[in-house]
Amino acid sequence: MLPALEIKAIYKSYGQLPVLQDVSLEIQSGEFFALLGPNGAGKTTLISIIAGLTLATSGSVHVMGYNVVTHYQKARLNLGVVPQELVFDPFFTVREILLIQSGYYGIKQNTRWIDEILARLDLADKADANMRSLSGGMKRRVLVAQALVHKPPVIILDEPTAGVDVELRQTLWEFIKQLNRDGHTIVLTTHYLEEAETLCNRVAMLKQGRIIALDTTQNLIKKIPHGHTVQLRLQPDVLPHELKHLQVSCRDGAIELRLESYQQIEWVLASLRTARIEVQEFRLQQPDLEDVFVSLMKSDRSALQ
Repeated sequence: MLPALEIKAIYKSYGQLPVLQDVSLEIQSGEFFALLGPNGAGKTTLISIIAGLTLATSGSVHVMGYNVVTHYQKARLNLGVVPQELVFDPFFTVREILLIQSGYYGIKQNTRWIDEILARLDLADKADANMRSLSGGMKRRVLVAQALVHKPPVIILDEPTAGVDVELRQTLWEFIKQLNRDGHTIVLTTHYLEEAETLCNRVAMLKQGRIIALDTTQNLIKKIPHGHTVQLRLQPDVLPHELKHLQVSCRDGAIELRLESYQQIEWVLASLRTARIEVQEFRLQQPDLEDVFVSLMKSDRSALQ
């Protein structure tokens, strides 16, 4: 089976400035995939190349088997992109925008699907409102609706929840998760790493135009060394001598220990019992995708690959 998205050796530069360098990855049909990186890492440039808005200096991109340059019409029919910027036409209502968007793709009778999109994104009561009258969060919902209007098998969401309220996030993700369950491939860029960790099966991380990590979310997290921390409140507020080398901080009466594995927890508790120190509060914090991200962005090279 052909991958939903195939990116081969993409290089992009503006003059002498390289923006993307030898970026290659495959995203399979039905995946929920995260493309992460700091500002300026090249994420939006890569999305622009996939969407056919920017030409790569070298390399190739295929969407559902179609080259985005030589077979751009079929490639774009298979792709929906929600841009990061709020771009809208101020002269039309929400419904008119979606009907016009349907026409771009040659879809004449699309009312039923448009009604479903409006309902699922809580836009039904704004269907006849002019775009100028909508809040920023509502405009972003319309951008999502526009990307979905032709039912593309591959959907790219570039910071879809930036600056929007909690209610929209929940509504949007429920809809997107359902689309993914129905077989749509989802590619997400976000600075909300908890979203990526919760939603996405695999993650690619970009740094200075290069992919420095590509793996499942859980595999990346497992590679974090000394990732488990324990916060303790003790009575008396003192650590036994044999545990002091594990201590990394002590703030507001809470002692934080860093452990190499879960197996050390029993040893810590046994040491406290032997020293007749009472545990009043115990909190275990596991590593997460944010820890992976911070570790990789601080390092000079890909330490977790």
